[in-house]
Amino acid sequence: QVQLVESGGGLVQPGGSLRLTCAASGSASSINVMGWYRQAPGKEREMVASITRIGNTKYSDSVKGRFTISRDNAKNTVYLEMNSLKPEDTAVYYCDALTYEYRVYWGQGTQVTVSS
Repeated sequence: QVQLVESGGGLVQPGGSLRLTCAASGSASSINVMGWYRQAPGKEREMVASITRIGNTKYSDSVKGRFTISRDNAKNTVYLEMNSLKPEDTAVYYCDALTYEYRVYWGQGTQVTVSS
């Protein structure tokens, strides 16, 4: 069993920055891939970024060059550094984890609002 807890969301002005944190507990050593997804009301949940245990990363085109995902395996924690934020980035951001046994776990989500 894996538990994921996100933090770091909030209200930020356009052009500002936020750093999201996701801490994993439980059987965290079984996690291969960790990632960030986001969902706005009436929209599909979309992948934002992902990172493997080895450190390979992928980003959606909409955030590439602005967001950076990183991981600290010793702390079982993944981060999402968000820069040059736009109103279109407003959403609930969810952390997820994929284990080597192909089990998927989700965090509770943290709200990010980009507005003047």
